[in-house]
Amino acid sequence: MLRLSQIRLKPGHSGQELEEKIRKLLNLKQTDPLEYRIFKQSIDARKKPEIYYTYTVDVTIHQESRVLSRLRKKKLKAGQVEALEEVLYRPPQAGTKRLGHRPVIVGAGPAGLFCAWILAREGYAPLLLERGAPVEERIRDVEQFWKTGVLKPESNVQFGEGGAGTFSDGKLNTLVKDPYGRNRLVLESFVRLGAPEQILYEQKPHVGTDILSRVIKNLREEICKLGGEIRFYSRLTGVDCKDTPAGKTLCKVTVNHREQIPAEALVLALGHSARDTFRMLYDAGLPMQAKAFAVGVRIEHPQQMIQEAQYGRTWAKKLPAASYKLSENLENHRGVYTFCMCPGGYVVNASSEEGRLAVNGMSYHGRAGTNANSAVIVTVSPKDFGKEHPLAGVEFQQKLEALAYREGQGQIPVQCFGDFCRNERTTALGAVVPQMKGGWQMANVRNIFPEELSESLQQGICAMNRKIPGFSREDALLSGVESRTSSPVRMLRGEAMESQIQGIYPCGEGAGYAGGIMSAAMDGLKVGEALIRRFAPKNQ
Repeated sequence: MLRLSQIRLKPGHSGQELEEKIRKLLNLKQTDPLEYRIFKQSIDARKKPEIYYTYTVDVTIHQESRVLSRLRKKKLKAGQVEALEEVLYRPPQAGTKRLGHRPVIVGAGPAGLFCAWILAREGYAPLLLERGAPVEERIRDVEQFWKTGVLKPESNVQFGEGGAGTFSDGKLNTLVKDPYGRNRLVLESFVRLGAPEQILYEQKPHVGTDILSRVIKNLREEICKLGGEIRFYSRLTGVDCKDTPAGKTLCKVTVNHREQIPAEALVLALGHSARDTFRMLYDAGLPMQAKAFAVGVRIEHPQQMIQEAQYGRTWAKKLPAASYKLSENLENHRGVYTFCMCPGGYVVNASSEEGRLAVNGMSYHGRAGTNANSAVIVTVSPKDFGKEHPLAGVEFQQKLEALAYREGQGQIPVQCFGDFCRNERTTALGAVVPQMKGGWQMANVRNIFPEELSESLQQGICAMNRKIPGFSREDALLSGVESRTSSPVRMLRGEAMESQIQGIYPCGEGAGYAGGIMSAAMDGLKVGEALIRRFAPKNQ
């Protein structure tokens, strides 16, 4: 297989034009056999109004070595063509240790689902416990919450099948290095289960909340067909261990304070908001530590403004919804950056606790909303939490969320950026109208944060205006608080993915080892592989 890079074509080109470009680069005749697949597609708008789609394609042809030699003699651009050995995912060889009971996985987000899927596929018949509702029921509960404000503590934007990423943009890009093919396996699984095929090659793939929910349901059904079991409304409320010559060892778990399940292998794929479970595990002696994360606001602008800034006026209405990714390093040594940008999306009330309020961003697949929104966040570390404790970050989040709830009187607090800079409550909106899921109220968002964080957000947004004109416009809308960017704790694990308590395997975003749908799913596969290497399948 050959990989061709830096293939550029104008917007609006056809598939035939791409194939002709490939043939021309390879000096192939129309009659020569050619098979290719797009590996990556991106938009190059660096020299607008000249805009191009840029492709990397994987090509299968006859006599590849001869063609490659000929191309090298033509002195194509460095890296434009190279021989490629395709990386195919292969599960590890199964171990020999017998499991007396099936492995238990806690949490049906991407980490837990893909851990359960690989274990079920390899014959381990896992039991997956999810504290919330199945995705179909969860969607109804969340929609009702946005309409009425009545929160279901176990079925909301944070808890339930699919995890927190279900009500987001459904972004599937990741910076995690992937020499083993896990990334491709996850993407191909999404496509097989109902996601559009272009996620396999888009530079910034996304599926949207509307499609992602269907994919999750199909993944659940596949896990069950492969021999796994999924139980909903089943919250982990206890872990029991015994002392052995090798150290503290898991022996059983408790569900909903009632049911006890014997277990030798427990995967903790909890998600970043399972604060009560964090506390229970800390009290049970699970080694963990506070970690840095980030907090801030959602900012809304007209999507048309972002289109023109990224593509120019000529192409603004002709190209897909534009995104951005910005970062600034301030003189106070804090970093301010955008996160989870949602083109044509909505700000959503993402609360999961009574009396506390958190926001997130969400897009549907079409990204057709009037506004663009993104988190603008500031990194906070254990030194900001006020005390040394593994759960100090949790308490810091909860304090900010309580202030946000009070500031918005139970609804999403909204403030124009100009008023944020002046530290004045917003009383009238400008041209930007909130695009939100859940009730909102004009307020003073600045009151939510310690002054150093508010000042950092202000400076960061003003600096970002140099990169996207209008970013710091007076009527840009801020809402808060964006507090669930990642887990505030890390559950310590060794190279074999196991905690110091033998039999417990911390996994995914909640355990501090991932940051998004793809990295969480890949970590779920890694932890599943660790169990496969150690244990024999149930049918052996």
